[in-house]
Amino acid sequence: MAGEAQEEPPEDLPDLALKGIEEFNRGEFYECHEYLEEAWMQEPRRVRFLYQGILQVGVGFYHLQNGNWRGATGLLRNGTVRLREFEPETLGIDVARLVRESERCLRELEELGREGIEEFDRAGVPKVEWAE
Repeated sequence: MAGEAQEEPPEDLPDLALKGIEEFNRGEFYECHEYLEEAWMQEPRRVRFLYQGILQVGVGFYHLQNGNWRGATGLLRNGTVRLREFEPETLGIDVARLVRESERCLRELEELGREGIEEFDRAGVPKVEWAE
């Protein structure tokens, strides 16, 4: 149906990357990092940088959970830059949406500043969505 993301992940996504994305979507960003780092290290092609970008965004949200403003903003910025080359969609992942939503979080964190990190609405943390 138009306008709805697909329910199932694509078959050509490696298991390690898929597990990392599942952890990302559960808000388990440390575990996400473990799986995606392994997927990134095992992948010889350029798509490895897609995994790295998701990993960096995830670690940014991990830092957010721990109140580390500098780590959160730095990794969200680096991760979204890394992900842009894979927009709008790669391997069935809606990369454009992840970039847009992560940049929104980054802007909010920058506006709140280091002292306001606790005011960040964590309900706004995005999930990795599948493209149509």
